[in-house]
Amino acid sequence: MIDYRPFASLGHADHGWLKAAHHFSFASYHDPDRMGWGALRVWNDDEIAPDSGFPSHPHRDMEIITYVRRGAISHRDSLGNEGRTEAGQVQVMSAGTGIVHSEANLESETTTLFQIWIMPDRRGHAPSWGTRPFPVEARDNRLVTLASGVAGDEDALKINATARVKAATIRRGETLSWALEPGWSGYAVLASGAVRLGDLALKPRDGAAIRDEGSLTILADEDSEIVVVETAG
Repeated sequence: MIDYRPFASLGHADHGWLKAAHHFSFASYHDPDRMGWGALRVWNDDEIAPDSGFPSHPHRDMEIITYVRRGAISHRDSLGNEGRTEAGQVQVMSAGTGIVHSEANLESETTTLFQIWIMPDRRGHAPSWGTRPFPVEARDNRLVTLASGVAGDEDALKINATARVKAATIRRGETLSWALEPGWSGYAVLASGAVRLGDLALKPRDGAAIRDEGSLTILADEDSEIVVVETAG
């Protein structure tokens, strides 16, 4: 099955400094039919104004992956970690037994990003944070694993969940295959461009929830960027 989630159908919030679209129930947006997909709990599409951001706040027992689409985000946390993640790059925070962090847009332009929350495989992991450069050109017509808790994905940032976060850039007219493992669920969001996911046409920032589909073909009608999450169950 493929459940199409057009951008207009998402939960939307405008806080002035933050414009957010929620693929799943979050904060004041509640849809009982959109409480998560497999172990994927949150996928927020955020636009953060310059010189603003999320002040220090706590989390626990959640794997939080931030995929920056434009601009950059600067991170600080209670473990002493600090870092700046630029467009096309990803950071991972394992909240574990508890962490306090802030995320700020210190740039002169609006930062846009996807914030993805995945339920951990168990409660009580040690909290951690990490970022790593992943060259965008390495994703040309290829889904590259950026974050994973699956054995064998040592080149990816580690998360404490049986899940993967992948991304690809696809040139106009090119195709790639996306195959889910048996029993796994997938969620795809088109960051930019226009693609056909099987028979489904996706426009920028549309989502698609996928289960029991085997292998799917992604055809780019324009130069495109797509991000996907795969979770066991």
